[in-house]
Formats: sequence, structure tokens, C-alpha cells
Amino acid sequence: MMVYKGYTAKIAFDDEAEIFHGEIVGIKDVVTFQGKTAAELKKAFKESVDDYLAFCKERGEAPDKPFTGKFVVRITPELHRKIYLSAKLSGESINSWLNKNLDRFVDKELKDCGV
Repeated sequence: MMVYKGYTAKIAFDDEAEIFHGEIVGIKDVVTFQGKTAAELKKAFKESVDDYLAFCKERGEAPDKPFTGKFVVRITPELHRKIYLSAKLSGESINSWLNKNLDRFVDKELKDCGV
């Protein structure tokens, strides 16, 4: 995984072609790149992001942003009640409580995965 200017790339290796290839994830537009070495791949990724941003600017369009900060999650009514009570008891809004606790949980998960 690589990150540049807020854009994240998913990387794979094609053993037949003996080449690394990547794609920016989290956006609707398709932006890909490739390289034979890690250094080439990193360079191609950065160039692809820069080219994408320049292309959008040239066309007068806003580039697709990786994340808006909003997402809809369906949960059980019982979990909703528990979250509400936990937030209330902490003196926080549900949004603040979820942000704090999701951030803690995700940081731990990523750390456990070595990211």
C-alpha cells in the first residue's frame, strides 16, 4: 500500500509479466500505474496522481476525493441503543463517541496487521 497526496494505492505483482501494477483505491475514477522495480512503481504512482490532478484541473473538474468523511452504517437497534447510552454516559454526542472509539479500534487493528 502506498499513499501520496491523500490518495492510496493497491499494489499487485504479475509474475508472468514480471511487473508491479497498482491502482488508486477509494475513488470512482480509474487511475493505474506500473513499474518493474519498487522505485519505478513509487515514481509511477506519484506521477499518476499528479497527472490525474492536472487532468482534472485542465478540464475544470474537481478530482474525486478518496473519502468524504461520511458513510452510512446499518446496525441493530440494540447496538444503536448501546452506542447511544455509552455516548450519553461519556458526555459526548454519538458522532464524537464513534469517531473516538472507531479511531482507537482501527489504529489497533492496523498496528496488529503491521500497517
